[in-house]
Amino acid sequence: MDPMALIQLQDLCKTYDLGEVQVRALRPTTLSIEAGEYVALLGPSGSGKSTLMNLLGCLDQPTSGSYSLDGVEVAKMSRDARSRIRNEKIGFVFQNFNLLARTSALENVELPLMYAGHQSHRQRRAKATDLLAKVGLADRLGHHPSQLSGGQQQRVAIARALVNEPAILLGDEPTGNLDTRTSQEVMGLFGELNRQGITVIMVTHEQDVARHARRLIVLRDGDVIADTEQFERAIEALHSTTAMPPV
Repeated sequence: MDPMALIQLQDLCKTYDLGEVQVRALRPTTLSIEAGEYVALLGPSGSGKSTLMNLLGCLDQPTSGSYSLDGVEVAKMSRDARSRIRNEKIGFVFQNFNLLARTSALENVELPLMYAGHQSHRQRRAKATDLLAKVGLADRLGHHPSQLSGGQQQRVAIARALVNEPAILLGDEPTGNLDTRTSQEVMGLFGELNRQGITVIMVTHEQDVARHARRLIVLRDGDVIADTEQFERAIEALHSTTAMPPV
């Protein structure tokens, strides 16, 4: 374990109690993620990658184990405390965009700042306007989601994820509803944000998307079966029946 890592997991585990059956969605997992890394979580449906993403994003609480985020132990935090640290440290980009339908692009991006409550209306508007310009939507500020293409909606979602200046950008199948060309554009934006210093972690089942990451973590049946910087090795593990040592 690296004491200076942005994210440190020690035997992190998640079990769902379904009455007569207990499902171990994530088996004891130990890993570190450094600030500035670009990580893809891969695995078949039911592998535990979404469970791991939800735990990393402080959207769920582990059953056992330790999760240190930027030096703060979050595994046993209350729901409200997790919500606060999530708002401060983490930006989310989802497959379905999760934009408010009757709200403009500008207002959608402003929303997290309103929840934080630290800035004036003028400050919020200026910051949201600047971020939308940075993702190429300076001419779409007043448009509602229904007036935007899928790629434009995802860019609004990325701007919203960045508005609180998070250390980590979490993408949950961020290109799942986009065509190939638009997916490449969104991945280009993720890459640029990572080069600017943001830690990027994304769940994906698309190999072309995973190829953009510099580190690939492969899960199956709740276990990490590969943790590698070699794309071909990750894909081999994805289709293998045995765990592979980290590289």
